[in-house]
Amino acid sequence: MQNTIPCMLFRGGTSKGTYYLDADLPADPVAREEALLRIMGSPDIRQIDGVGGAHPLTSKVAIVKKSEREGIDVDYLFVQVVVDEARTSTAQNCGNILAGVGPFAIENGLVDAQDDETVVSVFMENTESIARQRILTPGKKVQYDGEASIDGVPGTHAPIMIEFVGVAGSSCGSLFPTGNAADEIDGLPVTMVDNGMPVVMIAAQSLGLQGDEAIEALENNQALKDKIEAIRLKTGPMMNLGDVKEKTVPKMTIVSPPKNGGLINTRSFIPHRVHDAVGVLAAASVAVAATTEGAVGFEFALIPEGDRKLCYVEHPTGALAVEIERSDDPKELAPKSTAIMRTARLLMSGNAYYIPAE
Repeated sequence: MQNTIPCMLFRGGTSKGTYYLDADLPADPVAREEALLRIMGSPDIRQIDGVGGAHPLTSKVAIVKKSEREGIDVDYLFVQVVVDEARTSTAQNCGNILAGVGPFAIENGLVDAQDDETVVSVFMENTESIARQRILTPGKKVQYDGEASIDGVPGTHAPIMIEFVGVAGSSCGSLFPTGNAADEIDGLPVTMVDNGMPVVMIAAQSLGLQGDEAIEALENNQALKDKIEAIRLKTGPMMNLGDVKEKTVPKMTIVSPPKNGGLINTRSFIPHRVHDAVGVLAAASVAVAATTEGAVGFEFALIPEGDRKLCYVEHPTGALAVEIERSDDPKELAPKSTAIMRTARLLMSGNAYYIPAE
């Protein structure tokens, strides 16, 4: 006998995942994890017996509920479902899947749509931080079509502006968790930063790379992957993340001079596959670090002028725009706010079926 759970399938930014109302999922954490694994089809590299897309970017889950917090509309828990292991993780946030949370909340009556535009405030449970989304809602209906485009997604769609408030240090305790803009690990300069996503930045040159290598070339370079993973395991405790062997953070990002006039060029390990683009919050972390003197990448980044900087973080399929507003206090390194434009689209609404464990 199969069990069934109402869900929606959204593309959020450059990711895709299933979205659920918290009340519709099993309350017991073990039963919930088992249900999500079976719905997505893990563990299996093809996820052939589930709805997952056989890649970390398409094996994601959003769990949403109406918030009881003052001034907050909904609470959002992100779950990364590991493709080839019977394991899920809530150790990180996901700014791409976040893009679909506001539309999902409106579609399910958790937030009343306003004429023209609806602002949805979201408490991100993974990092205990807040985001505000501006969603186009003409006629009090979510608009998905539009003229906005984001690299990594074909076509154009309605823009969703997301402002992140107070995300610096949300996972690691501070923007630069070691207290330094750069440290040395295994003889290599690295920057450990958390502006919403724990990220370790390493200059491509220090790894003997150009920085514009194809995804396949990086994923097939086992010696490089072993070196990066060794550094990642050492940075975990230094970033207040503990033992990260079984965690999906920190993300490992190779940075190099921009190729197309942006702030900086990136290749991101997430952490064991190479991202087709770059994560939203990872880009936010990279952007604030690359504009900080002394951090890896600062010396070759093309930094915009002004306190409010629109920075384009380049990645394998284009660039992601990050708007950073710096503090009026020059001694304060954490930004006042970080904003990013995303798009999202409702792909399917219905029920997910799974066979429960015996």
